[in-house]
Amino acid sequence: MDRQRAHQARLHVPGRPAAARAPQGSGARQLPPCRPPPRPPPGGAAGCPAARLAVPERQRGRAAEAGQAAAMDRFVWTSGLLEINETLVIQQRGVRIYDGEEKIKFDPGTLLLSTHRLIWRDQKNHECCMAIPLSQIVFIEEQAAGIGKSAKIVVHLHPAASNKEPGPFQSSKNSYIKLSFKEHGQIEFYRRLSEEMTQRRWENMPVSQSLQASRGPQPGRIRAVGIIGIERKLEEKRKETDKNISEAFEDLSKLMVKAKEMVELSKSIANKIKDKQGDITEDETIRFKSYLLSMGIANPVTRETYGSGTQYHMQLAKQLAGILQAPLEERGGIMSLTEVYCLVNRARGMELLSPEDLVNACKMLEALKLPLRLRVFDSGVMVIELQSHKEEEMVASALETVSEKGSLTSEEFAKLVGMSVLLAKERLLLAEKMGHLCRDDSVEGLRFYPNLFMTQS
Repeated sequence: MDRQRAHQARLHVPGRPAAARAPQGSGARQLPPCRPPPRPPPGGAAGCPAARLAVPERQRGRAAEAGQAAAMDRFVWTSGLLEINETLVIQQRGVRIYDGEEKIKFDPGTLLLSTHRLIWRDQKNHECCMAIPLSQIVFIEEQAAGIGKSAKIVVHLHPAASNKEPGPFQSSKNSYIKLSFKEHGQIEFYRRLSEEMTQRRWENMPVSQSLQASRGPQPGRIRAVGIIGIERKLEEKRKETDKNISEAFEDLSKLMVKAKEMVELSKSIANKIKDKQGDITEDETIRFKSYLLSMGIANPVTRETYGSGTQYHMQLAKQLAGILQAPLEERGGIMSLTEVYCLVNRARGMELLSPEDLVNACKMLEALKLPLRLRVFDSGVMVIELQSHKEEEMVASALETVSEKGSLTSEEFAKLVGMSVLLAKERLLLAEKMGHLCRDDSVEGLRFYPNLFMTQS
């Protein structure tokens, strides 16, 4: 009896689970450890069918067996609306997301950068929207485009927080994502994102509690090995950048010495052309102008830099205003759009401009309050003219020239005033429309005369 009591005392150890207290060979059934029921998927995923395919089926199965969230679950579902104190910085269409090197099953969408988050929205289904806080980003780097491959921005991320809100990704083995820009614009987006990462405005302007809860851990919560590795990589990158900058400035100093001489020479040539000094023939004048024109634009606005939207045309309009003002002043304040197209593309070199982009940029000149404007005559001819260009002065000048000669054709008038025949004809037609000139349209051609009813009354 004493042995039996001692044996029972050994079996009932306080705090030990029932399964552990059962002795071996006693015939008692071993109970499996209790596990919490799996968490149901977030409701937001129902609005985006592609979210179910964001991770391969095999990885989803492994994550379900493990019974826990994956370490790469960075993105959270969002409405896409900006929070209080959050400001939109830039947006770009046609951006696809890569989970490491693997392309996920989302179609290309619109990527928005705010002062606090990266927000991705499906272009077809706007309810499918996810975001990642900028505080989750460790650092970013560029990846150049290749044959059949778009340029990308690689975003390295902190581990996900344990209390993170639901998101589209169930599991991943990668610690970075790639943003592939199908419609260009990655250069400007990378620059703006780098600025936000440097300024860290999300720390100075806290947003609502929901966004705060979805933020990941701060850098101090990473394992020591991770911090040391990242800091070492950043330090090496900084040293390499400093070295490249130093070498570039050495070359730049030498270039500036030569550039100063070239600027003085070009000014001298320009003054001689303007004043017609020295023994400069007409052919030499044309040649000198072509040399000056071939120097081109140092940094032309391209789609790769600003994307394909309104921002691109706005920047292009500003650049057009800078390079066209001097040629317009030389040509009496007006140029046909055909002349402008040839002049601009010659200056841009290999970065040629399409006629459609030129027209769209010119349409923004007046709205941006630039010194130029686009004008369309009744005949459909489009021209670029200075804002200071007065229609009354133009008509009065045409009337004076025609009155001196008695009558003129478009070709004769163009030769006298030094402009293209197309613009000369439009100027004469405008003077006729205002009643200062009248026409004689015969087999010999169209000839304009002063309107004696207006001039002699």
